[in-house]
Formats: sequence, structure tokens, C-alpha cells
Amino acid sequence: MPLLAIIGAGPGLGLSLARRFGREGFTIALVSRDQAGHDVLVALLARDGIVAQGHSADVTEPASLTAALGLIERDLGPIDVLEYSPKPGANAAELAPVASTEMTVADVSPQLQYYLFGGITAIQGVLPQMRRRGSGTILVTTGASSGPVQHPPFGNIAAASGALRNWVLNLHEALRAEGVYVAHIALAAWIGKGGPDSDPDRIADQYWRLYQDRQQPELFWVDATIGQEKSD
Repeated sequence: MPLLAIIGAGPGLGLSLARRFGREGFTIALVSRDQAGHDVLVALLARDGIVAQGHSADVTEPASLTAALGLIERDLGPIDVLEYSPKPGANAAELAPVASTEMTVADVSPQLQYYLFGGITAIQGVLPQMRRRGSGTILVTTGASSGPVQHPPFGNIAAASGALRNWVLNLHEALRAEGVYVAHIALAAWIGKGGPDSDPDRIADQYWRLYQDRQQPELFWVDATIGQEKSD
């Protein structure tokens, strides 16, 4: 069975991705800080006949993330698809947005650990094996302020997520001839809290389409209702 590893798995988009790929015969590895949350998700997926396993790791601690990926491959086999979409945990306060005009190096450093450095650790944890096999998929998710949308109040977030986006787009170009597909997904949506396009199941369908088509370097997904609460 092919294997999907979701870094930053939670009850929203992570669960929808697990279900979408699980319906297609994938085994699922869930990675985040929240082991108790994993247990809930694994039980929910089991009701759908989907095999899943949870692993605790922190994207800002490279050793823990590398260890989790190693355990996944030991227990479940090679990772065919890696999805990276970290979510804040105990460090949520230090990841608070700071405006572009006000941000300092200290404001950007935690975001770089969270987005760019965590992304590098996760991707390099699977990329050598994918290149040796000549196959594999890497899907990286950020908010749309990473590039497609300019949102000055998220200055520190944009700086770090934009760096990750740039690297991922370059990986797409560098690896396309080797059989390894890499894509960036920029979400302009509050998942599950807006219009129909914020529905995590609907968004997960787009990830499955990217995986099947293996062509598009970036998906820019917009919930048409976003921002309306500010204009009403």
C-alpha cells in the first residue's frame, strides 16, 4: 500500500487529506505534537477502513522530526507522499503575526524555524530516498501571504513562508525530470470557517488532483468569502 505522511496533522485539513488519500488505498502516517489527538484521528480513520498511525514530533526540533520520519519508514515502509502543513502548538504566542513595517529579526526567527527550517528537515528526510527510487510526491502548504497575496499585517509570516514557497518552487523545477513531483499550495481560506471553498474535504480533493496530474507547480486556492466579514 502507498504511504502518505502528513506533517502537522489535525482534525481539519489533515483529517480530510487522510480520508481522501485513504479512500484510494493509502496508509496514513500522522505527525504533530499532539499524540492524544493522533489517537482520536486514528480511531476515526479506522471506522472508514483506513489504516493510520500517529507519531509525535515538533517541526521546530529537527531531531524529533527526523526521528519520527525514520520510525514511519521502519514501521510502515517508504513514504510515497509527504504533505507539510505545520500547525502552532505551545509556540503559538511567538508565532503571532507582526506587521511588515514593524517586524524585527526576533519576530522572523521563530517563523523561519516553523516554516522554512521545519520544511527543509521534513523534505530532506524523504527526498534522498525518493530520488533513488525515481518516484515520490511532496506537497507543501502555506497561507497565501507566502506570495500570491500581499498582506502587510502578516509581515513576519510572509517573510518565512515566502522563503519556503520559493524553495519549493525551485525544487519543482530541479526534480521534475527525476520523477519526483513537488508542489506548493497557497491557501487563502480560514479552513472550515467560510464559504464552500473553505470546506476541508473540498480542498483535499484538490490535493488528490495535484497528486494525480503531477504537473502544476503551485495551487492558489481562494475562498471567495474571505475578507467579507471586514467589509460588512
